[in-house]
Amino acid sequence: LKLMNMTVCRSNKSPWVCLTCSSVHCGSYRCDDFVVNDTKLGLVQKVREHLQNLENSAFTSDRHRKRKLLENSSLNSKLLKVNGSTTALCATGLRNLGNTCFMNAILQSLSNIQQFCCYFKELPAVELRNGKTAGRRTYHTRSQGDNNVSLVEEFRKTLCALWQGSQTAFSPESLFYVVWKIMPNFRGYQQQDAHEFMRYLLDHLHLELQGGFNGVSRSVILQENSSLSASNKCCINGASTVVTAIFGGILQNEVNCLICGTESRKFDPFLDLSLDIPSQFRNKRTKNQENGPMCTLRDCLRSFTDLEELDETELYMCHKCKKKQKSTKKFWIQKLPKVLCLHLKRFHWTAYLRNKVDTYVEFPLRGLDMKCYLLEPENSGPESCLYDLAAVVVHHGSGVGSGHYTAYAAHEGRWFHFNDSTVTLTDEETVVKAKAYILFYVERQAKSGSDKL
Repeated sequence: LKLMNMTVCRSNKSPWVCLTCSSVHCGSYRCDDFVVNDTKLGLVQKVREHLQNLENSAFTSDRHRKRKLLENSSLNSKLLKVNGSTTALCATGLRNLGNTCFMNAILQSLSNIQQFCCYFKELPAVELRNGKTAGRRTYHTRSQGDNNVSLVEEFRKTLCALWQGSQTAFSPESLFYVVWKIMPNFRGYQQQDAHEFMRYLLDHLHLELQGGFNGVSRSVILQENSSLSASNKCCINGASTVVTAIFGGILQNEVNCLICGTESRKFDPFLDLSLDIPSQFRNKRTKNQENGPMCTLRDCLRSFTDLEELDETELYMCHKCKKKQKSTKKFWIQKLPKVLCLHLKRFHWTAYLRNKVDTYVEFPLRGLDMKCYLLEPENSGPESCLYDLAAVVVHHGSGVGSGHYTAYAAHEGRWFHFNDSTVTLTDEETVVKAKAYILFYVERQAKSGSDKL
């Protein structure tokens, strides 16, 4: 659709209208600019309004049709056999919007971290639209800016839609639109890295919660929740939020000069720990493979915290020697988070490609003991260093730009497998065989007779 007599961007291509969002773009596919100037007759606005009316009409009729289908089929489709008896499956899948399995796996994992999920579900709803557009889909252009989208609000809506049992699958298109709006790296429909998305998501949630929305700071709600704020001392980029209160920990980085012995210490906050898979285990691909010892999560944690001599490319600038010297480095955990997120570094760069380390890493379902990695273990309680597994993100395939993401998560004592819109009940034996990419461990609250790692 060509619109004449308009000011377009520097690409000087004919403008076009996106039939999905009704935004007017320049003719260059790679150019990300929007056409802002309308014609004297207001043709652009007329096209937008016409497309919006057509879409709203189709959306309303489609919603009624789906509601009737759900009323007839949802009860039958969400019944499972558990221990010989029939029970309702309350889990809800997430529709794949086009290679969005990386987002779905992270959202399902976070939705099963109860303290984190409940915080957002209890937030008051934010009215982004009113008047004539209330209750209808509206289209946004870049000229409107990012002030009328809220990642926190769409994240809250998505979490509320899960585990209600009212539908078999939910479409997170509104959340995905906001992701496109505020995270340019994730625009398009190519496969993305789930860990990278998780970090962007948590960082942007943290920043928006700090600043509030519509002038109301949501950090006030955190301050009123003493169970989250009282013990939290980890602040990343400013004031504390629920993100840092639950995922935030602190590392101590020790560097020692090998020439003069000068020691340098630095404290770094973290939301997750990225662990290398030791090179001696990289050929062991399955749990039952017998050639060599099994790689465990303890091996990866030990590799992360062990004393390491820095190579020639990482010489330390010693303030006493006043020049770069050889040195050693060691990490200690100064403060453990309530939810320990462990990222296994399965993708690494070679000369030209980013290859995948497909090694199986054995991990515990319960009783992960982190006491030996603490800077001051004597100051921690007997149960405060024990963690139980809440969720696992798995990458299936050979490369970061391809393959498929799914997630396993525990909910009310049962394990579920989340594969986009499909949710199935599974067991612990299946979960422990997974080749984990991201592991979410929750701090144990009550005493248990479980074995330690």
